[in-house]
Amino acid sequence: MQTPIKIAVVGSGLVGSLLAIYLRKAGHTVHVYDRSPDIRKIQFSGRSINLAMSNRGWKALDGVGIGNAVREIAIPMEKRAIHLVDKLNFQNYGQEGESIYSISRGILNRKMIDLAEAAGAEFFFEHKIWDVSLDDATLHIGETERGAWEDKKYDMVFGADGAFSRIRHRMQRQSMFDYSQEFLPIGYKELNIPANADGTHKLDKNSFHIWPRGEYMLIALPNLDGSFTCTLFMPFEGENSFESLKDIKLVEAFFEKNLPDTIDVIPKLAEDFFKNPTSTLVTMKCYPWTYEDKIALIGDASHAIVPFYGQGMNAGFEDISVLYEMMEKYGDDWKTVFSEYQKSRKPNADAIAELSYRNFLEMSSKTADENFLLQKKIEKSFSDKHPEKWIPLYSRVTFSDRPYTEALAIGDYQNSIMDEILKVENIAEIWDSKAVENKILELLK
Repeated sequence: MQTPIKIAVVGSGLVGSLLAIYLRKAGHTVHVYDRSPDIRKIQFSGRSINLAMSNRGWKALDGVGIGNAVREIAIPMEKRAIHLVDKLNFQNYGQEGESIYSISRGILNRKMIDLAEAAGAEFFFEHKIWDVSLDDATLHIGETERGAWEDKKYDMVFGADGAFSRIRHRMQRQSMFDYSQEFLPIGYKELNIPANADGTHKLDKNSFHIWPRGEYMLIALPNLDGSFTCTLFMPFEGENSFESLKDIKLVEAFFEKNLPDTIDVIPKLAEDFFKNPTSTLVTMKCYPWTYEDKIALIGDASHAIVPFYGQGMNAGFEDISVLYEMMEKYGDDWKTVFSEYQKSRKPNADAIAELSYRNFLEMSSKTADENFLLQKKIEKSFSDKHPEKWIPLYSRVTFSDRPYTEALAIGDYQNSIMDEILKVENIAEIWDSKAVENKILELLK
């Protein structure tokens, strides 16, 4: 398929590790560099949003035969459990049998590195890449940015080193390189619901748990050991914010008033709250993603998004699927491989960035809104009757591998139809009637 070459991947995270497996499948020599210690040898906690694997991710993993190995460490979640202050609602994600899968980031990353090593990739941890020569794919490695550097020359370098990528940082110093980053005024903090004494889960383990409260929200995803990884999303400043929760008493009073059903299940609430860091959320966009046939960005290094659609990892894995399709199609013509890869992925990366931002509004506010829940019931009912005419937006993003651009465009169109349906008189009483079904069919023409 391709002439074997020597490739460096910078970043040993999820995308870097999977990319290494694909490059090894194509017959290349692969060296993976990371400035951090080997994650398999350190304790990993305190700054994680559990991952939600969906169709795009599974397609990429199955493409190199490792999907089943990862399924062993994944828990299916077929529904949202929406914790309102006074009641609990459940909302299925897709059709019967469709689930997203909760996976611990740390556990998956360790597994991916093991699988990449088994495929023949070589890893170099605690190697700090400070710069890269674009013209000849030479990495510059050293202990400090201003100290002595060692040069490592490769045929090609992939930057899989995340939202604050050093490889991208070098590319940004070219002319005609577009770059933007936008931080949300909202941060996140990890909390933990431990397992019961017998190792079972304290909450329903096959649900994505969400406490929607408007400006802020709490989510909880299940782990294999019976625990849940919780993430509190809040503004940095303001009335209900991280800034306002200055001491243990304020934190406990806040949770008792606003998230009362969490008090009994998060025993180390105050301890975790003050021990774990408050992290930022950023959307980063750039272009081009490649330089000649020498350098390419992939995953968060080229398109960091906020986590509210659970698509960051899935989109990064899909980058690799598309890249590999181009490798199979164009062989040794790496310039064309890179050009077609970035042209295919850039619009889709922008689309999922937009969808992810919008989904924060949906998760934090709309899931507590009766009209929104009614809309979802109408959409599901109509979709069940006419699956060829209506696939809900969430299913287009999560349970499909059709382009994100298509999901965004069709989702906007469907939403305009639902706006009309919700204006129908007595819609709450007649939502499942033939008249409403016919009205939707009419609007779809």
